[in-house]
Amino acid sequence: MVVSTSVLRRLNIQALLRHALAVETFTAAEAMEATGLARATVLGLCDELIGAGWLEEIEDSRAAGLTTRGRPARRHRLRHDAGILVGVDAGRRGYTARAADLHGATLATAHREHDPDTVDRAQRIATVSALVDEVLAGSDAVGPPLLTVVGIPAPVDAHGVSPVDVSAFWHLMNPGFDEHLEGTVLVENDANLTALAELARHPEQNLAVLLVGERIGAGLVVDGKLLHGARGGAGEMRFLDAILQDDLGAEGVGSLARRWTLEELASGADSTALAAIPAEQLTAVDVFAAAAAGDEVARRVLDRIGERIARIAAILVSLLGIERIVVAGAVSDAIGPVLAHTSEVLTEISRAPFPEIVASTLGREVVVTGAIELALSRLRSAPLDVLRTSPGPAEGTDRAGSEPPTPAQTHPREDPAP
Repeated sequence: MVVSTSVLRRLNIQALLRHALAVETFTAAEAMEATGLARATVLGLCDELIGAGWLEEIEDSRAAGLTTRGRPARRHRLRHDAGILVGVDAGRRGYTARAADLHGATLATAHREHDPDTVDRAQRIATVSALVDEVLAGSDAVGPPLLTVVGIPAPVDAHGVSPVDVSAFWHLMNPGFDEHLEGTVLVENDANLTALAELARHPEQNLAVLLVGERIGAGLVVDGKLLHGARGGAGEMRFLDAILQDDLGAEGVGSLARRWTLEELASGADSTALAAIPAEQLTAVDVFAAAAAGDEVARRVLDRIGERIARIAAILVSLLGIERIVVAGAVSDAIGPVLAHTSEVLTEISRAPFPEIVASTLGREVVVTGAIELALSRLRSAPLDVLRTSPGPAEGTDRAGSEPPTPAQTHPREDPAP
C-alpha cells in the first residue's frame, strides 16, 4: 500500500507531538527512540513546530549539566503558552472550572454555587461561561481554550446530546454548552468523568465508580473500556426503582442521609445533636459528623446507606463482573466507615467473588479532574485535531484551520542513527 506524502507527514507530526506531550523535555535521540523517526526528520519537525509556535528550544544538554563530553544535544519542549485545556463540573448546585496546561498541571480554578430549585438553562450557560473566562484570565491565556470538557449530571451520547425527551431535568442540565462556549467543547456525563479520573490513577479493566451526592450515578469500565450505551444510558440508576421497589430510586447519599435522619427524628428517636439542626439546613455532613461523635441515630442512618450501596454493588458485580468499586463525591473523605459496613453486608447478600470497595481520594473536584483527563486523552490521541483548531502563541501566526507545518523529511527511521 502506497501512503501519500501528506498522510505520512501528518503521521510524523502526530508522533512527535505525542512524545512532546508525554515528557517535559526531549532530545532528538529520545524522540527517535519513542517515534521511530530518523534524526533528520525529528530535527526538521522540531524546527517546523518551533516556527508554528508549539515547541521551543531550551538550553542544550551541556548547559543543563546533563553531559560534559562530546557534542551537546539540542533539547526541546512544548511551549508553556502553547494552549490551555479547561475542565468544568456543571453540577446541579455547584459549578467548578479548572484551567490546565498541555501536561495537565493546574493553572487556575474557580467555583460558584446556585440554588438548584431556581436556576434555569440560561443561568447555567452564563455561570459556566463566566467560570471559563475567570480561569482563562487566571492562567494568562491568550485566546480561547484549545479544548473545554463540561461534565453534567445527565446521560450524554457521543455527540454531547442528552435524551431530553425523557427527562425535563436532563434538558435543564444539558442546555447546549457547546453552542455557547468558544473553541472545541465536549459534553460528558459527570459519573463517566469520575471514572476517567479514577482510571488515570488506578488502571483497572473492570471498574465501577459511584458518584454519590443528592443523586447517584455510575461510571462503568468493562474490559478496559468506558461504557456509554444507547443515548448515553449506561450507568444510569433507574433500574433501582424496579429492583429495590422502595420509591427512592437514584437518590444519593446526601438525600438519603437527610431523609432517613428526619424520619428517625419524626418517629421519636433521640438525637440531641441532629434535632438541634433545622430540617431545611440538615446535610449529610451533619449526619457523618454526628456518627463520628457516637450518635446512635446517625450511625443507624449510615448503616442503612451502607446496606443500600452493598445492594447496588451486588447488582453491578453480577451483571458486569466488576472487580473494584470506588465511591466518589463530596462525602468520599468521610465515607470509609460506611463502606466497611457495605463490604460486610455484601458477603451476606451476594456470592464470591467480591469486589474491592473503596472511597475516592479525589474529593469534591473529582469530576473536574476527570474533565481534564478526558481533554488530555483527546489531545494525546490526536494532537493535530486539537491543536489545529486554535490560533497558536507565536506572534503573528494564525494556525486556525491551516495545514500542519511541512517537515524537512517524512519517512520512518531507516537506520539506527545516534
